[in-house]
Order: sequence, then structure tokens, then C-alpha cells
Amino acid sequence: MIKTGAQHIASLRDGREVYLDGELVTDVTTHPAFRGAVASVGRMFDFQSAPENRDLMTFETETGTRANRIWELPGSYDALVRRRRGLEAWTELHAGFMGRAPDHVASCIAGMYMGLEVFEAYDKERAKALADYYRYARDNDLYLTYVIINPQADRSKSAAGQADPYLTAGIVSRDADGITVRGAKMLATGGIMANEVFVTCIQPLQPGDEKYALSFAIPMNAKGLKILSRKSYEAAAGAIFDSPLASRFDENDAVLYFDDVKVPWNRVFIVDDIAMCQKQFHVTPAHVYQNYQAMIRLSIKLRFLAGIAHRIAETNGIIGFPQVKETLGQLAAEVSMVEAFMVAMETKGQQRGAYFVPDRQMLYGAQTMTQQLYAKIINALRELAGGGMIMLPSSVRDFDNPDLAKLIGKTQQSPAAGAVDKVKFYKLAWDAVGSEFASRHAQYEMFYAGATFVTKGHAFRTYDWQKSAALLDKMLSSYDLADELTNEQKPASSSRAVA
Repeated sequence: MIKTGAQHIASLRDGREVYLDGELVTDVTTHPAFRGAVASVGRMFDFQSAPENRDLMTFETETGTRANRIWELPGSYDALVRRRRGLEAWTELHAGFMGRAPDHVASCIAGMYMGLEVFEAYDKERAKALADYYRYARDNDLYLTYVIINPQADRSKSAAGQADPYLTAGIVSRDADGITVRGAKMLATGGIMANEVFVTCIQPLQPGDEKYALSFAIPMNAKGLKILSRKSYEAAAGAIFDSPLASRFDENDAVLYFDDVKVPWNRVFIVDDIAMCQKQFHVTPAHVYQNYQAMIRLSIKLRFLAGIAHRIAETNGIIGFPQVKETLGQLAAEVSMVEAFMVAMETKGQQRGAYFVPDRQMLYGAQTMTQQLYAKIINALRELAGGGMIMLPSSVRDFDNPDLAKLIGKTQQSPAAGAVDKVKFYKLAWDAVGSEFASRHAQYEMFYAGATFVTKGHAFRTYDWQKSAALLDKMLSSYDLADELTNEQKPASSSRAVA
């Protein structure tokens, strides 16, 4: 099925146990801390279900039904690019500010399905559970989030070595019906608005951590699942005019606590296997496919930030300054580099059985560079804007006061825009660059793919060092010390002697 926005929003009224500011939230779709973001996701589902977007956003499955391209398993380069164009169109609806929109974890599950033989070698029953779940999530147009890291406690100790053996979600018991899980996982970004959650561990586990070596999926309203929301930036945002991003795209993050949650065997993909927890990401295409989606999203976001930078220069009347053109040219080059990485992932992609998978080396090179790049771009926007993003009317209500509105018209001048348009633009720019919402995004872009040493480790592991070494050896073999010494001993030519 292809859901509409109304259908998705209705599906969130399912009795899920969300806590915010010490209280249980009875309906996330209407609560002032979440309703703007929920509505934004609804618009994404409306976009995909619009008849004019049918070919862009959906594909025909093996059963003849249609599904969102987020679940597509491309069999060729052309199919991969076609899928990317659909994801780009979806991402433009939120300008890349919803990092865990439905296309991210769907890409992860699809990537695991592409490597189904890895699961079959591990356990045929668990492989069947994964295959059935992929089709179930695809055919029901589910929005999935995931929790794949453990709570930060004593990081010098393993999961089993923590003071509380069930700080991290682990198995309490098992029976013929399934497993019972107790403990916490992070970060459930977008979980407030998701239908289900994929639970596993991407961090390396140690011997003795077997009970934490899990991989499963459950609905967000599962009995015993508690969703502990962080502070809502949307709740503090006020009017859309004042905080156009935070008021609509705060996807939220949450700690999930599993209070003896029962997971049926047909939802369990891995149990008790430390090595397999790593293989599900790195031996299958899952890690590449999900982070390729992240690069598609980031390329749209950086394009949006470049637009802010250019508009700042126009608004301030400095677009003709040589030093400003230099800054904008550098920014243009950096944004283009990210787009080039994305295209390179596709053009250097490889066939993996029936599926065409983006190139790992280009992906991890892109992740390593963009972790450093985001903060640099944000700083460039700060330098271009100066105090313009700070010295703004306190809120949209200032315009209700005729005397204040007149003063705003005098003090908020620009050669390129009227006072209202200038304030509107700079309110948006501040929400992208300097607000609490923006600060969270700076942290997110730095760490969503893991710590910098992790992404650099992936880049080291996947780079073709042999190709570099062969080029180096070819150059080294083109000259030799013995030849140099022999040449030194040859007598000077007669022409040199005469000279």
C-alpha cells in the first residue's frame, strides 16, 4: 500500500508510551511538542501518494503492488539513480533537516535483505524472519526508526561490565514464543513519529556480551516499551515565522527503555551472536545503503545552506565584494564536492548478485570529509551574516504593534528586500545556523555516522591501498641506484670536453 499523510498520522494514535517533561503524552499528533514534525512527515506521505508523483516515488514489487522507492532493491546503475531522484525529491520537503525520515532505516533493512545469504549462513529461521519483515514493512509502508547504540555510562567497560547488567537492552529470558528484553537503547531519532523500531547494536561487543547481541523489530506501541523524549525544540519554537525549521522539522530523539518487552521469534533476526551483529551491517550492503541515503539527504541540506549564504550576501549588499565572492566560491566548491562523491558512489558501484550497490570507498571518503565540512560551512554563514542574524525583532508579535512595526521598517533595511522579507529570511537563517535546533544539527552531522575515528577507520579499511602501492612501485622501479652510479663513471662526451 501507499499511505497518505492522514493515514500515517492516524497510525500514530496507537497508545504508545511517550514521556515528556515528566508526563505521559497521550497523543503525539496533537501535542505542541510534536505536532509540527508529525504534520511534516504527513506531508511527505501525501507527496509520495500524489498521482503525479507515482513514477518518481514508487516502484512495482514482485507481487504487482506498488511501494515507496525507499524499499527498492536496484538491480542496475540506472535503477539506483532513479531511486536516488525519488529520495532527493522527498528530502527537499524538509531541506535535509530530518535525518531519520522514513527513507533512512528503510534503506538499512533493504540493504540487509540484499545480503540475505549472510543471514542464511548464520540461521535459516532468522533469515526467513528478516525476509518476511522486509516485505511486511515495505507492503505496509511503515516508517521505521532504529536504536543501535548503547547508553553512555562507563565507556571503559563492556555492556556486561556495567554496574547494572540491564542498563543496555539484553535478553532476560526466552521461550517457544520469543525473547524477553530488558534495558535501554539510544537514540530513536524520529521515534515519536515512527511506526516501528529496529533494535540492534552497531558498536563492537566483547566476549561475555552475548545477551546484548540482538537484532529485532517491534511496533512503537509494544507493551513495556517506554519512549523517553529529549527536550522538544518545537515546543519552545513558537510561531513558524520565528522558528520555521524548529517548529516543523524537530524530528526529536529519545531513549527507549524495554521494560521486559516480549519479542516474537518471527521478529528476531539475530540472537546471542556478537560477530553476526557486525556482519549484518558490514558484510551485507546495509551500512553502505543506509549511509548512501544519508549522503543524498546531506547533499540537499548543504545545497539549502549554500542558498542561505548567497541570500545573506544579496540581503547585505555585499555580493559584489571580492572577498565575499571568494567565500561563496569556496562554499560552492565544497557543496559540489559532496554531490560529486554521491555521483561517484553510483558510477563506481558494483553488482552484488542481483543488486547494484553504491561504492564503499567513495561513501566512506564522503563521510570522513563531511564530518569536518558541516561545521566549516556553518561558520562561513556566521561570518557572512555578522550581527544580522542576531539583531532581529523578538517575535512575530512585534509586527502587531504599529509603532514597533514602523521602527522595524526603518531599522531592518536591505537593498534586496523589504523589512518583513529581511526579517523572515534572517529568522530562517538563524534557525539553521544559531538556534538550539541548529546546534543539535551541528552535533548530529558530526556524529550520526559514528565518531570521527570510526568513519576514518572505514575509509582506511575500504581504500584501495594496493592500487596506490602499485603506482608507487612502478615509479620506484623506473630508476635504480646502480644505474646512477654507472652513469657517473662514464667519461664525458667529446662535445663536453671541447666545451
